[in-house]
Amino acid sequence: MTDFLFRDDSYLQSTPARVVDVTADGGIVLDRTVFYAASGGQPGDSGTITLADGSVISIATAIHPEGDKTRIVHMPVEGQGSVVVGDAVTAGIAWARRYRLMRMHTALHLLSVVFPFAVTGGSVGEDKGRLDFDMPEVPEDLPTLEAALNAMVEGDHAVTQEWITDAEMAANPDLIKTMNVKPPMGQGRVRLIRIGDVDLQPCGGTHVRQTGEIGRLALGKIEKKGKQNRRVSLVFAE
Repeated sequence: MTDFLFRDDSYLQSTPARVVDVTADGGIVLDRTVFYAASGGQPGDSGTITLADGSVISIATAIHPEGDKTRIVHMPVEGQGSVVVGDAVTAGIAWARRYRLMRMHTALHLLSVVFPFAVTGGSVGEDKGRLDFDMPEVPEDLPTLEAALNAMVEGDHAVTQEWITDAEMAANPDLIKTMNVKPPMGQGRVRLIRIGDVDLQPCGGTHVRQTGEIGRLALGKIEKKGKQNRRVSLVFAE
């Protein structure tokens, strides 16, 4: 298993680690990491792995191997150097990119509050995010919804995590907003993200500490993606 340091501190940008496995396609598995692996609509982190001799391996992304949510594989950019099991390294993320993803992921939680519909899909990007809703018609008062969204940002609500057991999660299905993506269960506990008194839902992604860090937001295009499915885009207004 990999120790996911980003779960307790999403602002941690680097960590010493040790190589515990190298996959057939050159992916690097560490005993601990600050890299978030692609899942839940959030892309994997990019960054570097630095060896003891100072040589640097550029990492294109991080993934969970074959659906194994307990390990993270760091995928090098093609043509990079190699490591061997037992190597002591330093893993560091591309922080500017990660921080934008953290801001947008947290913003999408707020979007699910102002659009109180079941979520059928989503994607987190550096400049734009989106959620798909089981929403028959587009609300008429979009400017009001955008103002409510930014009011929650400006409210500077604390963003915190807490854990419940799998059994508690099963007993509280109303916490789950996503219809197609279920919270990761089977490991004994489930991580919840709480935003002040505004929102509480299961999520394994990375988030900012306060909503004020998100910055001003603007609703983007709203597209029809089926009889009742509507895709709502969200962008940074900066």
